[in-house]
Amino acid sequence: MKKYKVSIVPYEKSFESVNRAVELCGGLNDLSPGARVFIKPNIVFWTRKIQFPKWGVITTSRVVEDVVVLLKEHGINDITIGEGMITSDPEDRKTPGHAFKTLGYDTLKNRYNIKIMNVFEHPFQKVDLGDGVRINFNVQVLQSDFLVNLPVMKTHAQTVVSLGIKNLKGLIDIPSRKNCHKSGVRKDLHYRVARLADKMPPMLTLIDGIFTNERGPGFDGTIRRKNILVASSDVLSADYIGAKILGYSPEEVPYLYHAARNHKRSSDLSEIQIEGLPLEKVSSFHRHDFPYNDTPEGIMPVPMARKGIRGLYYHKYDLSICTYCSYINGLMLSAIQNAWKGKPFDQVEILTGKKMKPTKNKKKTILLGKCMVKANKNHPDINELIAVKECPPKPESMVKALHQAGIQVNPSLFENIDLLPGYYMKQYIGKPEYDETLFKVK
Repeated sequence: MKKYKVSIVPYEKSFESVNRAVELCGGLNDLSPGARVFIKPNIVFWTRKIQFPKWGVITTSRVVEDVVVLLKEHGINDITIGEGMITSDPEDRKTPGHAFKTLGYDTLKNRYNIKIMNVFEHPFQKVDLGDGVRINFNVQVLQSDFLVNLPVMKTHAQTVVSLGIKNLKGLIDIPSRKNCHKSGVRKDLHYRVARLADKMPPMLTLIDGIFTNERGPGFDGTIRRKNILVASSDVLSADYIGAKILGYSPEEVPYLYHAARNHKRSSDLSEIQIEGLPLEKVSSFHRHDFPYNDTPEGIMPVPMARKGIRGLYYHKYDLSICTYCSYINGLMLSAIQNAWKGKPFDQVEILTGKKMKPTKNKKKTILLGKCMVKANKNHPDINELIAVKECPPKPESMVKALHQAGIQVNPSLFENIDLLPGYYMKQYIGKPEYDETLFKVK
């Protein structure tokens, strides 16, 4: 039986820890001098307006530079760092540039003579991943000889975990990202994510677990300092071990189940040889789900129900809600909670994604987003339709819809949507383990 090597090492010293993780798994054994190498960090979100928690959300710049140095030592000169990050405005091109500069990538560019790119500013190519799944990938990564995949170790509200395979979603265009969230029963998000690595060049996956993120993937999760790195030349094996460290067997992660089946792999760890730290020493359970309360008086996240909110039916997100609507979903819930004054709302139902259907006897139904409006605009169970038609929904349209439904949210929360991440910083102030310098290049 073939054994796939996966290394688990403590992050103790810059460069040395990364070098050891890669050496133990043989991650660069097949890399030839002169190869074109593409580095894919994880920058799930960025804003220019305020400081926000990056720990457990974004790949540390420390690890990114260590990888660049390691590649240089292996005789690699053609290096590109590329990412397609989420911004509140999909057409925004200034924010990615600000992220690259702030994270020190511009310094890496000048210091090591490498290239930096926002994938949305470059061409995409349609790739057939089999069984009717076609996705548009960035051309430069497809033309590379080798890929270094640098995800962050985190759980995910939809895919349970977000590790090496899921990190590749940042290399596809926006229509393809939306298509990953199609409403099909069989070919759902898990099914599509499972195939993202299938047509990639040879790959080293190095999971940055200096910080981990519970209930990720964003800044509103619970971040822990773990100081571990996981590396493998087999991305599926790296994800198996990353999932186990977060407290999940591969069978509990649907996209890993699909990927194992696609590649005729066992879903246990019998084919994996772990080098370095023992798995049981570094594993700890990280929750991924956000529980909702479902009663005749309302449907909403448990913390809102505990506050006593009534008359609101804000159904739990499903796999069909895409990244951009997911981003504004948290804002909607926060604004509604702040608008609660103790009086029940007027039987307001809010639907998101592509699959949800209205229920009878609700007085007002907000359809949030173009997909939801298209699916339900003529539904007979809607008494008063309130449609937010844009994709993604505009802040002013969301305010108007909520006000029409009798929920008097504060418009300034929506006007300053990019300031929301800053509210999560206060829980990390005064805690030295949350070190901002890990996201800078000296």
